[in-house]
Amino acid sequence: MMRILDFKPTFWLKNVISIDEEFIKKNNVSALILDMDNTLSMHDDPNAEDGVMEWLSKMRSLGVRMRVVSNNRTRRVEPLAKAMGLEFTANGAKPLTFGVNRAAKAMGAEKSETLVVGDQIFTDVLAGNFAGMRTVLVEPFHLENKWTFRLKRKIESLVFHRDYSDLELK
Repeated sequence: MMRILDFKPTFWLKNVISIDEEFIKKNNVSALILDMDNTLSMHDDPNAEDGVMEWLSKMRSLGVRMRVVSNNRTRRVEPLAKAMGLEFTANGAKPLTFGVNRAAKAMGAEKSETLVVGDQIFTDVLAGNFAGMRTVLVEPFHLENKWTFRLKRKIESLVFHRDYSDLELK
């Protein structure tokens, strides 16, 4: 049986770049499982968002292990993950736990020291919470204007209040 707490992230941050050294140390984080679309890059964009490559370098310098878990197919995930120097799990089946559990195991990461980071409650947050990991809900770098994304965000806002009024539409 699902509970309302299953939908609630452990942390809610502006974006992935907000995860800094202080946050990593304060929360005893050794590994990050990262969503790709709208977390590291925009949906269907072959490039990382501004600042992401520098952020990845900083996380590596701190010894943080990282892996992408995406529900997208390999042909979408592989080029960007490789460009970012990250291993990946495509077809992650989030909100099921297969992908995030596989990623934690591949990194040799303890669940208690791993964060699942993504922009969607119904995939990223649920998968992490169901797997017994802490979760970070981030806002997308830009809001997408496709009707499917608008509908998904509207449904999410019914479960967990999200205010997009200050975010740029793209």
